[in-house]
Amino acid sequence: GRALCREADGALSDATDAFAKGAAEGVRLALLAGCTEAILKARSPSCGCGRIYDGTFNRTLVTGDGLFAAALRAAGITVRCDE
Repeated sequence: GRALCREADGALSDATDAFAKGAAEGVRLALLAGCTEAILKARSPSCGCGRIYDGTFNRTLVTGDGLFAAALRAAGITVRCDE
């Protein structure tokens, strides 16, 4: 439920608010453009659909959608991955 980023010094920081704002703006623009379908990057914590990396940075996959993919689906836009 959180979006974590690894900083240059190796520390993890919580970027959930920034990801959520980006997802909301992306949905706004998609709707404005009349988009009905999105093709997104597989496994991305933001764009993945169906299975995404869990944020531990050890390549562990979990079931679920990324923040942007989930926001697009909630807005009625069909989402699929690039693979």
